[in-house]
Amino acid sequence: MKVDAHQHFWRLADREGHWPPASLQAIHRDFGPDDLAPHLQAAGIDATVLVQSLPSVTDTLWMLSVAAATPWVRGVVGWVDFKAPDAAEQIEILARNPLLKGLRPMLQDLPDDDWIAEPACDAAARAMQRHGLVFDALVLPRHLRALRRFANRHPGLSIVIDHGAKPFIARGEIEPWHSDMAALAVMPQVHCKVSGLLTEAGERRDAAALQPYVQTLWVLFGPRRLLWGSDWPVLNLASDYAGWWGLAHGLAERLYPPPQPDDLRALFGDNAARLYRLDPC
Repeated sequence: MKVDAHQHFWRLADREGHWPPASLQAIHRDFGPDDLAPHLQAAGIDATVLVQSLPSVTDTLWMLSVAAATPWVRGVVGWVDFKAPDAAEQIEILARNPLLKGLRPMLQDLPDDDWIAEPACDAAARAMQRHGLVFDALVLPRHLRALRRFANRHPGLSIVIDHGAKPFIARGEIEPWHSDMAALAVMPQVHCKVSGLLTEAGERRDAAALQPYVQTLWVLFGPRRLLWGSDWPVLNLASDYAGWWGLAHGLAERLYPPPQPDDLRALFGDNAARLYRLDPC
């Protein structure tokens, strides 16, 4: 099945004091299943993974309720405070819901770049592994070395790096992003999402700007550890759903070595279905 491995819903009433600000008019409103459904239908997408955008267990419970009422939302990536004394117990309770597929601490927003590498996160990580949950890593390039230390301590925990770790596409920078991603890619439990790249590209929102970064991910992670995602509705800041869907396919056609048909099916669905253990359509 075709899977969008990374999309969001939100209600502005729940987000007072949180991103997005009113100045981002394209996304400063409520977004729910009725808004996304036409885009999925047009692209022929069968299922999605709904990812948290607030550091809130309450928001996670709301997303799980939305997923339960929306047949094509096959999984939820929620949030728990990894350093809370009862983090493992919270994870055990949330994991009783089969729609919970992963958790995502919002590392990019934390003041300490080494936050995830600290032993205080280990109990939560072990609880995730016991329940077969995926760790979504919302990171910037500066977090990658800490993420590597975390991954080294938890080789049995499936990890997926969101948005390619948000490389500096607008500046055309490859290093040290490339080297730090390479150090993570040698770990077989680490995956990566081809998502969120257009919003990192500034004014350079074309295939020529994105191709070096997508090619790098292709070489590092290969066809079985890359997942396509829309990052909708954040995507609306840079493009639209059909635009990114088409551009992503165009980028895939330019990869070297060229992807085979099975590779494309993996990138645009099978890998996400396997990693998040999504129920078949």
